[in-house]
Amino acid sequence: MQLYFPAMRGQMGKRSYYVTMVKLSLVPKLFKFRDWAELPPEQRAQRVIQKGRIPEITQYILDNEDGYLFSSLTASYDCDPEFKPVDGHSDMGILEIPFEADLIINDGQHRRAAIEEALTQNPKLGDETISVVLFPFEDLGRMQQMFSDLNRTARTTSKSLNILYNQRDLMSQVALALIERIDVFKGLVDKDRVSLALRSPKLFTLAAIYDATNALLGTVTDADFDSKLALAIEFWDAVAANIPEWTKVRDGDMKPLEVRQEFIHSHAVVLWALGAMGQTLVSTHQDDWQSRLSGLRKIDWRRTSKEWQGVAMQGRDVVNRRQNRMDTASYLKLKFGLKLTPAEERSLKGSTDVSSIMSDLRKFATDSTVYGTRPSARRGPVLTEDDL
Repeated sequence: MQLYFPAMRGQMGKRSYYVTMVKLSLVPKLFKFRDWAELPPEQRAQRVIQKGRIPEITQYILDNEDGYLFSSLTASYDCDPEFKPVDGHSDMGILEIPFEADLIINDGQHRRAAIEEALTQNPKLGDETISVVLFPFEDLGRMQQMFSDLNRTARTTSKSLNILYNQRDLMSQVALALIERIDVFKGLVDKDRVSLALRSPKLFTLAAIYDATNALLGTVTDADFDSKLALAIEFWDAVAANIPEWTKVRDGDMKPLEVRQEFIHSHAVVLWALGAMGQTLVSTHQDDWQSRLSGLRKIDWRRTSKEWQGVAMQGRDVVNRRQNRMDTASYLKLKFGLKLTPAEERSLKGSTDVSSIMSDLRKFATDSTVYGTRPSARRGPVLTEDDL
């Protein structure tokens, strides 16, 4: 028995390869992948499959049946195929492969597994097709090299760019609306990068605005999109009105670089914390949360302020780890008289432990010396344990 594929023949390096279209219903039957977990890395042809990724990809297919999109699968065949060109086209024709041949996935094992799972929930997807690139199988070394070559130059797009282009995600649409409708965001949000270059003319990243607004609003649905967008606009307008430096940048009285270097309130960790604190503030003070945000003016947002050590900063660095986000949000909740959970209290107490703060400050002093700046020459006071 033979398998017949309409295909195009190409040449890459010294190897011929074929590109064909395969129905989704045939993908699990034709293309094999192996769970390599039992083998050491040097005996594998690719990474161990991450089963946690499969439900996410499956749901993506099922939620977007009219518009999902996949790149080609890449597989190797361990046989001598026969290619029969059609009249007048030497590189277009029919590819014949023996039925018993092995077709091994080189790239796309998670897509293949997700397709198989999606078919169990919606068999009608089986009539749709996916492109497959077929290379000749040689040996394990060649398989490993193929995996390396296929992935070594791949780069994940930045989160900001994903948000900008993702028209299905309602939270993305909220974030994009905010950066056009909030005065201090207009023209000051980098829509491409997830972090700002030292001399960037921007003050925020789209990814940071997205995450902070997600912390504020939670899930956004079609039914509540307008009301949650209105709340987000009202909230960030109120926040901006109480952080004068943002307005000064908008008005040209300060440069974004100055604000980022001297203050922490435009950094992602603080924006997220503002959103998380705001969620609690809005829910517990529904009638006057806007006026309560005036308390932001009383906070010392300077990077030199010792109160941020161990919370949003470690030494000279503003840190955007998950724990720092949570602790910064808890710290802001305390500032606004909001109740903390026992877990938040324990975490914040551990983060602001005096010994850990002094360790960070000593590192700060050491780093300053390494960078050629003596501690006494730094802006702000030199802190001792007595100060804390």
